[in-house]
Formats: sequence, C-alpha cells, structure tokens
Amino acid sequence: MRDGRRTQLGELERAVMEQLWALARPATVRDVHQALSQTREIAYTTVMTVLDRLAKKGSVEQSRDGRAYLYRPAVDRDELTAELMHEALGTVDGDDRTSALVRFVDTASADDTAALRAALAELERREQAQ
Repeated sequence: MRDGRRTQLGELERAVMEQLWALARPATVRDVHQALSQTREIAYTTVMTVLDRLAKKGSVEQSRDGRAYLYRPAVDRDELTAELMHEALGTVDGDDRTSALVRFVDTASADDTAALRAALAELERREQAQ
C-alpha cells in the first residue's frame, strides 16, 4: 500500500500498533486498553475508536469473536517502516533523491549505517543466489 493512508499514523495510533505487535496474537480492545493503561491514562472507548480507525486504514485486521472484535496488525513493524521510507522518498526524484539519501546516510548513527550496510549486503547475496 503506497497511498499513505496506512503510514499516516498519529502518536496514539502508533502506540496502539506497538501494543498489537508486542502482544503477538489477535487482541481485543480490552487487551490493548489494559496494555496501554500501564503507561498512560486512556479511556476504553478511545482505544476502541483508534482500533476501528486503524482497521479502516488497513493497518489492522478486524474479525468478530462472539460479541467482541479481535484485532491483529495487517503489517509487520518493518513493513510499515519500509512504507514510510518509500513514501518519504516518493516526494523527490533524480538528483534530489540522491541528495536526500546521501544526507540521510551522512546523518545516520553508526548503528544505522551498519544496519544499512548489512541490508545492502543481504540484498547482494540474494541477487547472486538467483
């Protein structure tokens, strides 16, 4: 999905997604509310609204379980992050894209640079294996 709907998440939506990823199983509104309530004061109905909004955006999948709904992430954390990065790069072309990438790498931490090098090496290994 590259229309931006799924990647345009607010702070609370991201917090809900983090809880769903952490739970690693389909979760009810109650499950997510209890997890979020450990670090912030939040109403049950707010969590319900956020989960419904995330389902409409395609960020979570919603399924009925009796009278309740179960929610699970529609994408992994890394997939959503990649979509965000593609979305940001999609706003520039040509030389501007190269400049943006150079600026990003130039300002990246040593850990991020090492991760980027490892990712590029992995892609090169995959290409050679084909």
